[in-house]
Amino acid sequence: MEGEHEIEGLRFWNGDPTVRLLEADDDLGAMLLERCEPGTALRTLPEPEQDVVIARLLRRLWRPPVAPHPFRSLSAMIAHWHDETLAQAEHWRDDSLVREGLRVFKELAHTAPAHVLLATDLHAGNVLRARREPWLVIDPKPFVGDPAYDATQHLRNCDLRLRTDPNGTIRRFADLLGVDHDRVRLWMFARAAAEPRDDWKDDRLTHVARAIAP
Repeated sequence: MEGEHEIEGLRFWNGDPTVRLLEADDDLGAMLLERCEPGTALRTLPEPEQDVVIARLLRRLWRPPVAPHPFRSLSAMIAHWHDETLAQAEHWRDDSLVREGLRVFKELAHTAPAHVLLATDLHAGNVLRARREPWLVIDPKPFVGDPAYDATQHLRNCDLRLRTDPNGTIRRFADLLGVDHDRVRLWMFARAAAEPRDDWKDDRLTHVARAIAP
């Protein structure tokens, strides 16, 4: 569901700062993409350096699409996650925390201060070394919505820092992005508390959610 409009997103960004889409079959979802050489993933660098690179890339990606366009609102993805999480209710370990996360998800999705095209899945594994530019973005999952949301996927992958210093880690990255750190914190809380997952027994996200709960 999340990746439905990847082809349209790559056309929209047109290589700035994503890989270029050379050819595509929209019906099949098949893509011929620019090759990234040497193709080394950003995750090989220390996380504080990743923060700087990803922040620069996100700020370049955030542009409002002109209507008419095919892209769905971020609220559509949040509604999809809401239903998936509710379907997993028998596995929840902290009912009140999950329900508060679902409430915050809905509130944030409908109170965005800006509406730009988001990558939604930009983390250090989806940024590759290239010749045309030092780093290019791959695998976007575009939705239109709040720029602060786009901070969360990278943060979600910074597991140790997020658990040991959640507020400091969130504030640093939000400042690099130039977005409201309170909104990033709330988005991160909602994801940590109520995002659908395979294993609700894993307490790492619950620990983060409790530490940054509103």
